[in-house]
Amino acid sequence: MHALGGTGKKSEIVTHQGRRNHRVLGGHSPVGEARRVLTKRLLICFVPSAWIGESESQGRSPDAQPTEGEREIWNQISAVLQDSESILADLQAYKGAGPEIRDAIQNPNDIQLQEKAWNAVCPLVVRLKRFYEFSIRLEKALQSLLESLTCPPYTPTQHLEREQALAKEFAEILHFTLRFDELKMRNPAIQNDFSYYRRTISRNRINNMHLDIENEVNNEMANRMSLFYAEATPMLKTLSNATMHFVSENKTLPIENTTDCLSTMTSVCKVMLETPEYRSRFTSEETLMFCMRVMVGVIILYDHVHPVGAFCKTSKIDMKGCIKVLKEQAPDSVEGLLNALR
Repeated sequence: MHALGGTGKKSEIVTHQGRRNHRVLGGHSPVGEARRVLTKRLLICFVPSAWIGESESQGRSPDAQPTEGEREIWNQISAVLQDSESILADLQAYKGAGPEIRDAIQNPNDIQLQEKAWNAVCPLVVRLKRFYEFSIRLEKALQSLLESLTCPPYTPTQHLEREQALAKEFAEILHFTLRFDELKMRNPAIQNDFSYYRRTISRNRINNMHLDIENEVNNEMANRMSLFYAEATPMLKTLSNATMHFVSENKTLPIENTTDCLSTMTSVCKVMLETPEYRSRFTSEETLMFCMRVMVGVIILYDHVHPVGAFCKTSKIDMKGCIKVLKEQAPDSVEGLLNALR
């Protein structure tokens, strides 16, 4: 349990290990008030249906339309995100070619079964290529967003407040990413199909045969796809690499600009989830999952970028609080999210 002192004063927070940390608490501190306002504004932005009629006083319409300064980047990201639902629907409908592959392997001399398996796998590989190419588009989109949300002279909190439409797009990218990876992890057919495809291509190459699909998925593309699908969480790995690349490529930008942006997003999501006033506004289970996925996503990005990670004592992320919020949900709905943090 945490022991809290008077509002707005420096108080001790006593953890169960008996350590004491000092921090400024309460709604009257400038930092606390700024975070409270930001949380409410981003909740309006993330969950507009919960705030109809109240948004006018918040300085932004509930559907978080971009300002003129945001519009160019917002349009670029929006063009990517508009394909995200069809990607997820396509992945969810992915059944694989397991029976055909099994029959072909068990009957290696049956030409008809070999052709049947091959004809079943080829269109699936084209779908897998589409998913992989979308990850590249998402990677570029994230780097553009990070550039907009971390550039001087504004602080991360100021950026998130000024550019709520971009913050919403950042959240939507993370939400998509964790949904994609959850579906991929539950579908072993993806790697089985692709492994069979590569074995067949290699065998035909030895026999000096060229197959038509190689014009669409050449050897270089197949190698990159193989590395992508070998990851347990390929989309999250792509975004983590993109975030690290952004930091390494922008050496004049203090790393705190990026890590503070991520920790602020985490804090906002945690407060949304643990505060009854905000939590009661959630209209569906999917809205709840949206906030949890975003929170977990930014924690993982922070962990990759911060020099000592998200789980150390000096981290600006309240990991115990975040995990507590997740564990308060139905176990089936958060098992994948908790596993992602392990």
